[in-house]
Amino acid sequence: MSTSAHPTIADKRRLFRQLHEEPGCFVIPNPWDIGSTRFLQGLGFKALATTSSGFGWSQGQPDGAASRDEVLAHLREIVAATDLPVNADFESGFGREPADVAESVRLAIETGIAGVSIEDSTGNVAQPLFELDTAVARMAAARRAIDAAGGDTLLIGRAECFLVGVPDLAETIRRLQAYAEAGADCLYAPGIRTREQIAAVVAAVAPKPVNLLIGSTATGLTLADAAALGVRRISVGGALARTAWGAFNQAARLMAEQGRFDGFTQAASGDELNTFFRNDLTHRART
Repeated sequence: MSTSAHPTIADKRRLFRQLHEEPGCFVIPNPWDIGSTRFLQGLGFKALATTSSGFGWSQGQPDGAASRDEVLAHLREIVAATDLPVNADFESGFGREPADVAESVRLAIETGIAGVSIEDSTGNVAQPLFELDTAVARMAAARRAIDAAGGDTLLIGRAECFLVGVPDLAETIRRLQAYAEAGADCLYAPGIRTREQIAAVVAAVAPKPVNLLIGSTATGLTLADAAALGVRRISVGGALARTAWGAFNQAARLMAEQGRFDGFTQAASGDELNTFFRNDLTHRART
């Protein structure tokens, strides 16, 4: 590790890789701005991940509407705001062709991220997934871009089947195995929920680590449950952002529609927030 007060980008990437190699399971929550990033670091999490949906909503955009330049600027902001490794939700790599994905990944690595996730969704309802050969070529291109930059950034291969209306476990596993062969360091199938599905994915790509998305209470799983199934890391996608928006939405609608203010019942204490961020600023100034 670096002897300086703050870890270097190389330190962060080394730590992130170690987290994936160690036994057990860790939670990688998804902030959407500097404040949420600093707060999550303060709670003791070991790594963070960006969320395309949470970021989009904070900018007044739907998920997936941000340009590559906007996402790259967001990555730089989040990386600079934390001492923790940051995994980039990099959607489909901002390009259809492998060469486009490689260029996008190269630019993402320059922001200081420790990991980058590449999806196989097309955004086309009629054909929601890239053909497997194309998807594999795109993953391999991302791998080459990482290797050319030094190889210390993790590549996460995502099979989007369950999120785009193709809830086929066999197809999901086929894709994940192909992405592992193409160089993905960690595999991710957002949308799988049952213990049987999760265990099947973990077994199919072993010994490579698996990321599990828990974005609601529907799975009924705890961190200990996921660890017992062999999951290495848990992310929550836009769930924290949706939770914040849910409270905001309820309180705002009560004011607008009924002239009531009881939506503030569960509001965080201003004193507590000010104390947290004041202490956080003091700590940063000292280090």
